[in-house]
Amino acid sequence: MSSSSQSLRGQTALVTGATAGLGRATALELSRRGAEVLVHGRDPQRGQETVHEITAAGGTARFVGADLGLADGARRLVEEAGDVDVLVNNAGFSSWAPTAEFDIAMFDAMYASNIRAPFILVAGLAPGMVRRGHGSIVNIGSMAASVGLATGAAYGATKAAIEALTRSWAAEYSDKGVRINTVAPGPIYTRPEAKELFDELGTTTAMRRAAQPEEIAEVIAFLASPEASYITGATIAVDGGRTAI
Repeated sequence: MSSSSQSLRGQTALVTGATAGLGRATALELSRRGAEVLVHGRDPQRGQETVHEITAAGGTARFVGADLGLADGARRLVEEAGDVDVLVNNAGFSSWAPTAEFDIAMFDAMYASNIRAPFILVAGLAPGMVRRGHGSIVNIGSMAASVGLATGAAYGATKAAIEALTRSWAAEYSDKGVRINTVAPGPIYTRPEAKELFDELGTTTAMRRAAQPEEIAEVIAFLASPEASYITGATIAVDGGRTAI
């Protein structure tokens, strides 16, 4: 599907963690497809850079700041966002360590960011989608939900949990016009300084390479759009075949 499609024209999309990496690529792609984009992040300067890139290309965007590691931060984001038609739950982080050495404070922080924040955002924004009769929510998972990775127990569990939430939310909201899906990426070139790491992870995939953020963003945008009108409750692996082999 061409990114020049205007299938999201007239819709408002909130992308969390949109100031860099996959979130930024997703915000840009949704804008190219006609959506007004709410660019969420914690760094106003980086947020405004993403907004400027969108507006310079003729799109519409604004920055919304919030710390999604805090429950009150997620609730404030719901209030500031207002009515949205598309929600992309992208914000989050990973922490890796052997289970016996894993910092429980880090464990709690990762769950707060990766699971509690999306839960609060869906609880706050999905009812408005139901009232308007349409909406699309795309949760960002990971191949770590399906592949056992040493030192990745805690992170993988958060991504397995987001897939479980997707299925439950699909059962709760799909008959009311709101679709919920998960995109589960493999390794993505998101940080230039970590290219060697991504190169190494890429060799574990069937395609023998990591992805560019734009390759994942196109799938997210497709699921967000009416062109995916009969897809809900699904986890779409965009991992270069890693979970297939």
